[in-house]
Amino acid sequence: MVMGGGGFRFGIYIGMYAALKEAGQAPDVLLASCGGAIAATIIHNLPEPDAQRAWLTSEDMYSFWCSLRATEHAALYGTLLRAAKRKLSSAPAPVVPDLFNDYLFEIPPQLPFPPASGTPAVEVAIIGGKLLFGPQDVGQRRGQRKLYAETVFCSERAAAALRDMEPPLSAPRWGNHAIANQLLTDTGTNVNDAARISIADMVYFRSAQYRGDEYIGGVLDLFPVEIARRLGDEVIMEFKEAFDQVFSIPAWRAVLGVDGNARLRYANSHLADMRIDSSDVSVVLEKQQLQQKLHWLRNRIELQMPPSYDIFVQHMRDQWQYGYERAREALARPPRQQPPIRCANRHSKPLSSIEP
Repeated sequence: MVMGGGGFRFGIYIGMYAALKEAGQAPDVLLASCGGAIAATIIHNLPEPDAQRAWLTSEDMYSFWCSLRATEHAALYGTLLRAAKRKLSSAPAPVVPDLFNDYLFEIPPQLPFPPASGTPAVEVAIIGGKLLFGPQDVGQRRGQRKLYAETVFCSERAAAALRDMEPPLSAPRWGNHAIANQLLTDTGTNVNDAARISIADMVYFRSAQYRGDEYIGGVLDLFPVEIARRLGDEVIMEFKEAFDQVFSIPAWRAVLGVDGNARLRYANSHLADMRIDSSDVSVVLEKQQLQQKLHWLRNRIELQMPPSYDIFVQHMRDQWQYGYERAREALARPPRQQPPIRCANRHSKPLSSIEP
């Protein structure tokens, strides 16, 4: 099962997994990126769906949300100016981006993961991207240079299945992007640390430091359909909504050199054995995540938390229920039948559309 993105609506994946397990179709492997990596780690550490659901609404999870803070770089007008420059440029990753200093929010050092309990019922593989440049390279013209090496943090068995595989974006159809033509695997990193790396989304968070290296998050490959096919005989994937053209697509182009919606169209049409339709998630769950608040007079962008613990609990329950119901719909459809396209909001705010 691919858990691609999800942002701070990652609770939907916990509900999806619960529905699949209830139906006797729980996946053997979770292939996760960005927000999906948080859900995959919770599922890995807590084998029972009831415990996973309870952790979503735990005080530890609420404390994590409330501890996210805007940085000094979260100036409203400067952020909008940088977004406008990205929008006006059609060049794929023209310069080496500053992923070390140019970000809006700080992630707490301790992520909201429960202690491992029992024997994991599912194997987890998590997507990240090793940086092939350092702070001294920021601002240089990129040309044909590759800036990131896609990395899969996984077990020895999964690494063996991926041996000699070319990265999904190595094909000429994807153009002059900034992703290297070598797929790396890392079997020595635990799931919790891999998930922390995977949520290091450009623009929003700093690149993740780990064992002397720097990593961009799973946004490097939110839709690893080709990797999923290597890891499993049957693949369960979402049918996802489009990215917005104002913030998300220019960010993908400027940092990764990739057309995010072209990649999404490919993933949505790539053969999967089961499609779980989440294309209306930003409409149905518009309020059930962290919100960005724009302070025009103070020239700040802030994250707005649920005003109380009780409201947070309801939001996470709504996320879980959405995922559970969408998975039940998918289970009721004939195999490989494409889900109907729901009314998706294609102009959602960037935090939900870039899907950290």
